[in-house]
Amino acid sequence: MRKTSMRKISVRLAITIILGFALASTSYPASLAGIILPDTNQVGGTILVLNGLGLRTKYMVKVYVAGLYLEHKSSDANAVLQADVTKRIVMQFVHSVSKDQMADAFDESFSENAPDARKTMKADVDRFCGALEALRDGDQMVLTYVPAVGTTLAVTGRDKLTIPGPAFGQMLFSVWLGPKPPNAGLKKGLLGE
Repeated sequence: MRKTSMRKISVRLAITIILGFALASTSYPASLAGIILPDTNQVGGTILVLNGLGLRTKYMVKVYVAGLYLEHKSSDANAVLQADVTKRIVMQFVHSVSKDQMADAFDESFSENAPDARKTMKADVDRFCGALEALRDGDQMVLTYVPAVGTTLAVTGRDKLTIPGPAFGQMLFSVWLGPKPPNAGLKKGLLGE
């Protein structure tokens, strides 16, 4: 009788431990300002993990929640910018913005965070800004860099353009991870701080 009781206890303990590990390794979606983003994103055959979430505000108005997806989590902005690996920014809008507002904001950020690159890539910047659209509350913009492919802009689920080469991707991601992000809390959130 005692061996049977001990065996049952051992089996229950083993099941409890296995379930504990399973639950601990399960990741859950993250949320910020009422926006929920998935914990992973797949780009081709690459699974990216949510590195962090940040809130873009302007004049105390919530504009969008951004999620940074990387192959491996990192809190080092320079390492993220320099790495020639797949990465993605998902912007979930909580406030409407016009095409001109979007283009002006990106152009200003390019000038502040990568002024030399902005000058040498003027044609690409113009193409990118020209492909932007007005966005409403609930719309999503996705910016994805893939090595040997380039940087793709997708708006509300539609690919708009791809700019080849790593230089544009690095300049684009500097908007959020460079020395002058739209707001400091946004950069810290994306870096998981």
